[in-house]
Amino acid sequence: MDLHVRYAGDDDPEKCTARKLARFDLAELHRSDRATPYGVVLNPHAEQALSPADSTETLVALDCSWESAGEARFSLPGEHRALPYLVAANPVNFGKPFRLTTVEALAAGLVILGERPHAERILSKFTWGETFLELNDEPLRRYADCDDSADVVAVQGEYLDR
Repeated sequence: MDLHVRYAGDDDPEKCTARKLARFDLAELHRSDRATPYGVVLNPHAEQALSPADSTETLVALDCSWESAGEARFSLPGEHRALPYLVAANPVNFGKPFRLTTVEALAAGLVILGERPHAERILSKFTWGETFLELNDEPLRRYADCDDSADVVAVQGEYLDR
């Protein structure tokens, strides 16, 4: 699966997971919406949850600071899907739900779409990468076993009710 990132460049370049993925040729960065290919876009504001039913060859994430990640930033072409409840493992937002880095979002998407080895490969470039999969092992496996978005939302509800 091809990984693409609409790169805004408004966060700390030293901590930017998208830039690191690009350095290792694991994702392609794009500086404009127009240059970003059509695919499944990971968008926290989307009305539908990502599920195994969203088969794609292209997974797209937006890399920007959380302060500027408003709904207007997600004007990318494609099928927009939200990631379900997951917990961050990155040092900045460790343990916080829904506050994932770009690599965590892409890895979660890959696992849900049945590409766990690809997720492990991109996370291996980060000291905390394996921790992300460990922290979210149960929900990621359950989401990956769902049939569609409605099933993913139902499973997510169990975690939000805890």
